[in-house]
Amino acid sequence: MNAPPDDEQALTPADPWTALRVHTQARIALGRSGASLPTREVLAFGIAHAQARDAVHAALDVAALHRDLDGFGLPILEVRSAAATRAAYLARPDWGRRLDASSVEALMKCATPPDVLFVIADGLSAIAPQRHAAALLAATLPLLADLAIGPLVIATQARVALADAVAIALGARLVVSLIGERPGLSAPDSLGAYVTFAPKAGTTDAERNCLSNIRPQGLGYEDAARQLAGLIRAALVEGISGVALRFEEDIALPLFS
Repeated sequence: MNAPPDDEQALTPADPWTALRVHTQARIALGRSGASLPTREVLAFGIAHAQARDAVHAALDVAALHRDLDGFGLPILEVRSAAATRAAYLARPDWGRRLDASSVEALMKCATPPDVLFVIADGLSAIAPQRHAAALLAATLPLLADLAIGPLVIATQARVALADAVAIALGARLVVSLIGERPGLSAPDSLGAYVTFAPKAGTTDAERNCLSNIRPQGLGYEDAARQLAGLIRAALVEGISGVALRFEEDIALPLFS
């Protein structure tokens, strides 16, 4: 007589898609138990959903990020949006695109407009820049050594377009927003990089280039750095960013390889 199954795995029919799970974090080949999902997958979904919610509400540890950025030898500025609280930020996206008055005053005191400006923003997942921004900058900045890089700006309660306001105040030719993306159920710490040439009030998403899911489990730091540096140089050469920018990585890379 066969021994009774001692765990749920033995009760779950084999799924021919299971082998593909090693290649992706997407929720595929979950299996079934009768007409339902296996208990382990229901519990895993609940954990992932909780992690995504926590990421949205998490606060950026500005002091810790400041320490992580200290080694780059660039000035570090701190700004915040017009959204005074996280609740206000989530309820009023437009406030997250505008600087508060004190931040505008502080930026106006800076001199020497840079070629490239990096704004590190909490966005919808503060844990993303907390974990990945410094590592991405460490891989990217050496590829831009011949350009004038502005101060590193840490922005809180920030949407992507807040970087435009920062760049306008500092007179930057191009701005890169390194921002926490909306968490997914398998990626609560995904970092996005948005490149905007000649930022202005009212810049649309069609005028930006985006690299998404930057993290070790997605687009790795070195690959992201090469693509980001290539985009930056292509935008500076062509004088444009967004859907109108013709960019092929193997063409742009020789500019700095």
